[in-house]
Amino acid sequence: MTKNELLEHIENKRTELQNIVLKNGLDSHITILYSQELDQLLNQYDHSFLR
Repeated sequence: MTKNELLEHIENKRTELQNIVLKNGLDSHITILYSQELDQLLNQYDHSFLR
């Protein structure tokens, strides 16, 4: 995955997470799952492009 593709994926996941939070709150199971997925993408970006 290219840097730009990964950044786009991160932004999409961030938007999805914001929508999930509005619908389900911060402590719902689905919110936590989406947050973990975003964390994984951010870690992937960090390892691939910032080190």
